[in-house]
Amino acid sequence: MSTDFTGQIAIVTGAAAGIGHTVAARLAEQGARIVGVDIAPALADAIGGLPGEGHLAVSANIADASEAAGAVDRVVAEIGAPTILVNSAGIGRFAPGEDLSEKDWSSTLAVNLSGSFFMAQAAGRAMLEAGYGRIVNIVSQAAEIGLPEHAAYSASKAGVLGFTRVLAVEWADRGVTINAISPTIADTALAREIWVGEKGENARAQIPAGRFVTPEEIASLALFLAGKDSAMITGENVRIDGGRSVI
Repeated sequence: MSTDFTGQIAIVTGAAAGIGHTVAARLAEQGARIVGVDIAPALADAIGGLPGEGHLAVSANIADASEAAGAVDRVVAEIGAPTILVNSAGIGRFAPGEDLSEKDWSSTLAVNLSGSFFMAQAAGRAMLEAGYGRIVNIVSQAAEIGLPEHAAYSASKAGVLGFTRVLAVEWADRGVTINAISPTIADTALAREIWVGEKGENARAQIPAGRFVTPEEIASLALFLAGKDSAMITGENVRIDGGRSVI
């Protein structure tokens, strides 16, 4: 498998921390020029610390279609057409279905679903014009299995799977692939704060592999789907969940 991304321009949303930052770092290590898109104040430092040169930090609210399009337009104007987009930005608002507020429902779908689509749409336009592109959407096991208190999150991630398949069909003969990755709970700093004690042990017990997935494992899969060797893979949802979704 070729892991050389020298000369490629990779947009990574949610690049300030967590899975997004790990993916950005791995791509940068392999020569890609990274454009990190996030609203977190830590974005500039996170992108500035990546290996290589010429990376760009872009503060944008991807839930706003005009800001998402503006972020991609800036990349095209200042650096060139992106060859890779990894949609990793996301939020989680969890509550029992009967208690979930309209605000939490709307904000979750706005960022996770609409934001991912707006970025894919904007980056996809540039990629289609160039005749080449790889889009990778970080989804979740919650897109396919019922998890308590995940109504908004599950709906948002299932929606991403839906538009991933549609865009794959529309763009397959024009050089642009789009795929999804569905992890189980990822072993990030945030997850270690949430999934602690008995709650964490119970969650691990439901995963046949007996542990959470690491951001590095997710990044390795993302790099494969972002590479030239994955040209015939499009519209897929690749699970990386230790068997959680098949029990």
